Amino acid sequence: MIDLIFASANNHKLEEVNKVVDSSKFNLRNLRDVNILEEIVEDGSTLEENALIKARYVYNKTNLNTFSEDTGLEVFALNDDPGVYTARYGGPQKDAHDNMNLLLKNLSVHEDRSAQFRACIALIYNGQEVLFEGIVKGSIAKSKSGKDGFGYDPIFIPEGYDKSFAELPDEVKLGMSHRTRALQKMFEFLEQTV
Repeated sequence: MIDLIFASANNHKLEEVNKVVDSSKFNLRNLRDVNILEEIVEDGSTLEENALIKARYVYNKTNLNTFSEDTGLEVFALNDDPGVYTARYGGPQKDAHDNMNLLLKNLSVHEDRSAQFRACIALIYNGQEVLFEGIVKGSIAKSKSGKDGFGYDPIFIPEGYDKSFAELPDEVKLGMSHRTRALQKMFEFLEQTV
């Protein structure tokens, strides 16, 4: 069994990772389990940098195998914004409704509503740093719909669907999610490494 620390305090992400992980092969621990309670400052200029900042911080404090994840919504008509600022696009309060409202306002003058969610995972395993990426393509709706999910889920419509992430059943969303795709790549890598 491989022990791994997931360097995240985000409960939504923890739940999603726990649904994907094979608990017979991987023992996942969170930041509380290793007594890291402080907020890790993510001041990188890319998703990759932010993921590495978190993973390095935890690895350097614990010397234990660690992975972290950073996700961005990239809207092509807005030069890939909000991107690295996805969580705080509408302001430092990190409110999902403020974020979505600003995005819908900024996109209102554009015909092209294509977008993608991109997840970057940074893994530090036995001192080796490896990056993994997962992408789900789609478009931005003209208004919010659905009550499930979190973040931008009520306005993101994945390719091949006519419903937002917030309207799709959890198992459908989980099966195609950007985070799931990146995690699957990481778990495959680890299984081949051991």
